[in-house]
Amino acid sequence: MRDGVLLIDKGEGMTSFDVVGRIRRIYGTKQVGHTGTLDPMATGLLTVLVGRAVKASEYLTEHDKTYRATLKLGVTTDTEDISGKILTECGDIPDADKVKKVCESFVGNIKQIPPMYSALKRDGKKLCDLAREGIEIEREPRDITVYSLTCEETDKKDEYTLDVACSKGTYIRTLCADIGEKLGCGGVMAALRRTSVGEFSLERAVTLEKLENMTENERNELLFDTEKLFYEHKKVVLPDFFARLCNSGCEIYLKKLGIDMNVGERVRLHDKNGFFSLGEVREYPDGKAVKPIKKFRIE
Repeated sequence: MRDGVLLIDKGEGMTSFDVVGRIRRIYGTKQVGHTGTLDPMATGLLTVLVGRAVKASEYLTEHDKTYRATLKLGVTTDTEDISGKILTECGDIPDADKVKKVCESFVGNIKQIPPMYSALKRDGKKLCDLAREGIEIEREPRDITVYSLTCEETDKKDEYTLDVACSKGTYIRTLCADIGEKLGCGGVMAALRRTSVGEFSLERAVTLEKLENMTENERNELLFDTEKLFYEHKKVVLPDFFARLCNSGCEIYLKKLGIDMNVGERVRLHDKNGFFSLGEVREYPDGKAVKPIKKFRIE
């Protein structure tokens, strides 16, 4: 079995953990994880890590994402989506021009309060578990970025299609609720489909049903190289001597490589056989050096 990244088009009604369980059975390995949880009602792109690629999960929280969502106006719920308990209803729905203008106001760097129905933890307990117990706690607003937000009318006066490009940590449910609050009528997310994560797009994803009907070779061919998870980082090719040292966990001084980079920068480390580790530039007594921080190839 190869290691790598598998792109799944998740269906409605499944948790992200359900998907992981089925892929473990399909590929015959416990080494399966995912990045970027999708709620059961959400569909679309789930990036799944297979084999040694699971070691990358802790480094993959920075990727931007895009979504297509349905905003339903005139209602609020405790979960900020259509599946929750209805809290308020309003029949006074603003016209389309006002809805689009308000949506545009959310583009840029904004603050967002995470919803109680989320996987965020407080004192080791998930907020959603506290919410189910009827407990609500104060949450600090977080900085997020909405790069673009287009709003299109549907055949229903109270529903709009939103296409959103945003930074990590953005809750589309909360975005819908905040838009509804600003409009004065309330709003919830009625549907959600994730269309991209970083450079990975939904067009290259497969459903679990299709995956289950493939041969072993076909499944392995679907796996993207783990290196693609770090596409935004610079590639550094090490000569044989330095590559051997680096593979042993040693830092390599940048001056010996004839390059200069900023402390804290991460790089894709290559030897003559290709990508083998994620590295990070650190400051040492004798200068800056690149240190391997996570290896993805067994020698």
